[in-house]
Amino acid sequence: MIIRAVLDTNILVAGISSQLGASFILLTHALNRNFELVASPALWLEYEAVLKRREIMNLHGLAANDVDDILNALAQVVTPVQSHFLWRPQLRDPNDEMVLEATVNGHADYLVTLNVRDFTLATSRWQFRLLSPGLFLRLLENTS
Repeated sequence: MIIRAVLDTNILVAGISSQLGASFILLTHALNRNFELVASPALWLEYEAVLKRREIMNLHGLAANDVDDILNALAQVVTPVQSHFLWRPQLRDPNDEMVLEATVNGHADYLVTLNVRDFTLATSRWQFRLLSPGLFLRLLENTS
């Protein structure tokens, strides 16, 4: 059974900013289809908007067309999810709501984020696990 997971935007930022961390390796695993990457259109637009912010572009050092190339590659492997149900507000940060909605509507097994604390309350309401990139990477490596 393939693992379904949503990657929070901060995982993409970390993954394209450094090739040294677990987030970069997770992006590689997604491209290799070692897990099923799930995202909604709203979350995808968030990925693009954040990755193209001037301060984020200064962080990762890529041009906008390079960001487009990365997103286009990920788009080839992503499972798109429509958000049929919106439960706002559920989280302290309104910007995290679309990540939660993609996770729940996409029936994801895992939500991978660097902000585990921000989503902890939601795990008691829905059936998904919350993991940091390092723990999710360990899980993938142990199940392959």
